[in-house]
Amino acid sequence: MFLRQLTRTIVIGATAIVVVAVVAFPAEISAQGARGNGGSNARSGPAAGGVAGTVDSVSTSSFAVLTAAGQNVTIQEAPSTEYQKGTNSIPASALTKGDSVLVLGIVNGRSITASQVIVQPADKGGSATSSAAGVIPFQHGAPSAAKQVGQVPANYSQGSGTIVSGTEANKATEAALANYPGGIVDRVVELSNGEYEVHNIGVNWPHHIFVSRDFKVVGAF
Repeated sequence: MFLRQLTRTIVIGATAIVVVAVVAFPAEISAQGARGNGGSNARSGPAAGGVAGTVDSVSTSSFAVLTAAGQNVTIQEAPSTEYQKGTNSIPASALTKGDSVLVLGIVNGRSITASQVIVQPADKGGSATSSAAGVIPFQHGAPSAAKQVGQVPANYSQGSGTIVSGTEANKATEAALANYPGGIVDRVVELSNGEYEVHNIGVNWPHHIFVSRDFKVVGAF
């Protein structure tokens, strides 16, 4: 009798464990699925973009850029990195603290592996240009400005489009930063109408800059 009761108790206990497992695991699988989807989203990974600002310091294989909105960006140099001033190629050693630069490359947060470094005229992309364009520097706790200028493509929705690289991304990035310097372009997306959305981080406004097919800025918000 005791043996039968003990056996029944073990069976009931095992059943309870199985029930708990069946109930708990789907929730965990669902959570993992959500994280997996987020992690596989190309918009969360490194992509072509760039930054404009002033060279703040120079070391052997990298340098730092300070943007007009106060963002510090580390620029990683590579053997393939091209350096240019005007239409002329220059050696990496020609880059000095205080130079105004446009950097194009692969952006990962506040680090850029540079493909091109272009020395620009003094203060191009500097604080005067940034202020005139209405760029709002990032401040912790401050909400993003609810402001729109120019044209936003009809039927635009955030997250839509295809991330681009190469010449398209470089031209769109350059156009966006020429008009709205201060932030960091961390990706360029081609929209269904052939225009581009340039995603801008490190500022409170603008986060989205729209560039036409012929690489002219048409709007922002």
